[in-house]
Amino acid sequence: MDSLIGAAAHALAAGDPLAALKRVALRDDPPALALRGIAMAQLGDLARAKILLRAAARGFGPGEATARARCQVAEAEIALVSRDLGTHMETLGTARATLDAQGDHANAAHAAYLEARRLLLIGRIDQAEQRLGKIDPAILPLASRTGYWLVGAGIAMRRIRIGPAREAIARAGRAAAEAGIPALAAEVRAASRSLEAPAARLITRDDTRLVGLGEVEALIGSNILLIDACRNAVRAGAAVVPLASRPVLFALVRALAEAWPGDASRPALLERAFRARDADESHRARLRVEIGRLRTALRPLAKVAATRNGFVLVPNRAARVVVLAPPVEGPHDAVLALLADGESWSSSALALALDVSARSVQRALEALAAAGKVDRVGRGRACRWMAANVPGFPTSLLLPGPLLRG
Repeated sequence: MDSLIGAAAHALAAGDPLAALKRVALRDDPPALALRGIAMAQLGDLARAKILLRAAARGFGPGEATARARCQVAEAEIALVSRDLGTHMETLGTARATLDAQGDHANAAHAAYLEARRLLLIGRIDQAEQRLGKIDPAILPLASRTGYWLVGAGIAMRRIRIGPAREAIARAGRAAAEAGIPALAAEVRAASRSLEAPAARLITRDDTRLVGLGEVEALIGSNILLIDACRNAVRAGAAVVPLASRPVLFALVRALAEAWPGDASRPALLERAFRARDADESHRARLRVEIGRLRTALRPLAKVAATRNGFVLVPNRAARVVVLAPPVEGPHDAVLALLADGESWSSSALALALDVSARSVQRALEALAAAGKVDRVGRGRACRWMAANVPGFPTSLLLPGPLLRG
């Protein structure tokens, strides 16, 4: 490695891309192209960065597998930042294995951290935790170590474990301070704000208010019957009845919970579960069937008793009944929850994260764009989507679906 390449690499590690470019901006050899690509990525010109990194990878010879793998890792990191979470991330595992085999354990660990970060973004929490658990943070560069702890904090927050999340953010803050890179410190501050910000609404018959993750954790561990509309489940302490695949039953139990300790009328239940404002005998018969199914599903936690007016929820042991709902509910709220991070997402990445078809996501984005809630950036394959107004709370923290399945 010549002195200019070494000095440029040191500047990039310190978060100073302009100093790196001063040393290699006029060179077109593969190592210089790779460093220029990383510098352009740090400056935000991701399109130019990808071109430079691909040119560098092509320029390295057959005996330079390590250098080529480093370029692949850098390009995958750009794809991650661009929320291009599908095809462009597929080479990351191969690059990690190559770096490990060549003895470049620090960059191999960085690649593994990027894999964990991608898994977190698409809601595969168990897999992200497993990947992160195989990394020794001590061998990571300081910048990557900050990201490692932030991914750990993200996993803890999505599992609603506030103590581990705070500890991970504190460790990320120490690593960022040691690295001395302002952008990393800003990431840590953003994660800390997410931890303290409202994450859900607590709904009872008489009141609705915003709650943070700390209060959500306390609610889950308390002696209450919690109707979790974030994850479509009914909880009482450690006991959980999942209803994500049974939307009619969940609609009924939520309506009953919002009316508790009173009863919910039959017309109200018909409208909530079946959108039947003018119910006929077939609707009423179906309601009786679904109430029977709900009684069976909730038997470990509660009873559903008939009243003269309708039905009432009777907890087995819980002291009270509350509903936990997302901060904002409406059409396509899951898409908006992911876009709430302020980044630009591809429609394919949104489909991957939500575990739905690309066409379903495209229809949702078109509807949100018509309502002025999202903006389109670019066209064709370069098209990305952003929230028109970023909400002041991290609604993705309690998303249902893939975030639970891991």
